[in-house]
Formats: sequence, C-alpha cells, structure tokens
Amino acid sequence: MQQPEALTFSESDWVPNHPSLPVLLYRGVFDGQDSERAEMIESRFSTHQWQGLWRDGVFSYQHYHSQAHEVLAIAKGHARLLIGGSNGSILDVSGGDCLILPVGTGHMRLEATADFLVIGSYPPGQEADILTEAPSPAQKEAIAQLPLPATDPVYGADGPLLSLWR
Repeated sequence: MQQPEALTFSESDWVPNHPSLPVLLYRGVFDGQDSERAEMIESRFSTHQWQGLWRDGVFSYQHYHSQAHEVLAIAKGHARLLIGGSNGSILDVSGGDCLILPVGTGHMRLEATADFLVIGSYPPGQEADILTEAPSPAQKEAIAQLPLPATDPVYGADGPLLSLWR
C-alpha cells in the first residue's frame, strides 16, 4: 500500500482550503494501460463506496466545494494544476496519479494535454457545489464540520486517508 504525500494549505485570498485536513497525493497508484485505466479507477471508487462518478477534466478557473470531499484520479494525459488557491502549490500530474481534496480546497487546471482525462467521485451522501468566491461564515462552518469519509477511495477501509484525516 502506497503512502500519499500530505499537503496542507492555509487560506489563500478568497479560497478557504480546509482548516485541518491535508490534500493527499498518490503518485502512479493506478498502473496499466491508458485505455483500461478509467474503468479500473471507476471500479475501485465504486468498490470503496465513493459515488457520483464522473469523467471530464479540471476547470480552468479557481474553485472549491463546500459540501463534499473530492477524489480526482488521472486516467490519462498530463496536466499542471494549481491546488490551494493563489498561494497554493502547482502540481504536475499524469496518468495513474490520484488527488484526494478535502472540502474547501481550491483547485484549477493551468494547462493540460489534449487527452487529459480525470475520474472524479465523492463520499456517500455528499455532492459538490462549485464556489468561486469567499465562503460565508455558514459555509466556513460547514466546511469545518463536514463528516469524514468512511473509506479511502483508493485502498478502502484500511487506506491511509483514515489515519491521515483523523
């Protein structure tokens, strides 16, 4: 079982980020051929009870979610992402990498290859809103209080997320 990098971000301009939970970055955790990787990722997320599966990219504008944690697995291609708002980190990601973003984490695509494909998902009972301005006090409280997922989307009930986010 691979241990992810844990990246923490404080508030950045209007992006709240999470007050205590780190972003988790798994490098090359989904191996195999590009043509098979999307289905493998979707199967893994479903097996670990993450829901709302989607296939797309990452928006080219800074945004965050106030009602859901989010997992982003790179099925194919390469991209440069800005995570954590304007004072965050630029991350180069490619097929097989996976990011788990705690609620409130700013993210955007700076550049990507034409074949860039992301598989995204959320914990049960959570749905992502898309916010592009500072959170209200009620939204900040909701971000801080959102329940933690019961499983790591990559490794399930015994995955690193459970210890790193508790």
